Amino acid sequence: MPIILDHVSYIYGQDTEMSVKALKDINLVLPDGQFIGIIGHTGSGKSTLVQHLNGLIRATEGHIYYNGEDIYEKDYNMKELRSKVGLVFQYPEHQLFETDVFSDVCFGPKNLGLDKKETQLRAYDALRKVGLPDECFYQSPFDLSGGQKRRVAIAGVLAMKPQVLVLDEPTAGLDPKGRKEILDQIAGLQKETGMTIILVSHSMEDVAEYVDRIIVMNRGEVMYDGIPAEVFRNYRELEAVGLAAPQVTYIMHKLRERGMDVNADATTIGEAAEEIVKAIGRQSRVSTPGWGGNP
Repeated sequence: MPIILDHVSYIYGQDTEMSVKALKDINLVLPDGQFIGIIGHTGSGKSTLVQHLNGLIRATEGHIYYNGEDIYEKDYNMKELRSKVGLVFQYPEHQLFETDVFSDVCFGPKNLGLDKKETQLRAYDALRKVGLPDECFYQSPFDLSGGQKRRVAIAGVLAMKPQVLVLDEPTAGLDPKGRKEILDQIAGLQKETGMTIILVSHSMEDVAEYVDRIIVMNRGEVMYDGIPAEVFRNYRELEAVGLAAPQVTYIMHKLRERGMDVNADATTIGEAAEEIVKAIGRQSRVSTPGWGGNP
């Protein structure tokens, strides 16, 4: 069942002189099994939005439904919701606190009331899924690298077997290699389990490469919502609100402006390479000067 946001608004500091409307009449349906990217400039409302999904923040106005139930109903089981909609914060240090990695990952399933054996099996399985080496299991989480801490934080949520995994800037501060490893791991999990993944990111290249759908937030509102090619087609409008498209998008538009018959909607390096090879082949067949043909 999807997560449905129905006319959701949120005001920080409501009824004070410092009140700020962080979300404005948000209407979204987040279906099962999608890999969704949420992008926006700092202060656009993207982090506030995802913290509503498992009840960490309660909407000032509107309703949120999960599996057909209003999470704001009086007797709704919020603890169960948070076991099904797992949230990994931007800084994993905020979620790590036990003396060793394995104990940290056991914390969530233990709090679900599972017995010791099931708790440990879940923790082991989750740590293997995020690719953490066995020799790290009994180290202090605070002795790990930044990328390893991210993996432990993700494993701690996975051990609760969520149906939805929300990741708020999971690659912030990592080098390109570490960022790719984490995102490849997340993409693999999504394919293996079919869970819904919601990825908050500043990186246009990352969302273009991995997600099925992009939601663009601007000043607390949904500016765009669609597949990557549709969203990045509006790159001029994105620039106007402090965002951009992937570099590939700009290259493809430049090539098209210079007469190359390519699809400018390509958003990843793989898609762009395929388009350029096809275009060169077409130009060669018609012997057009300048693009590989004979004068």
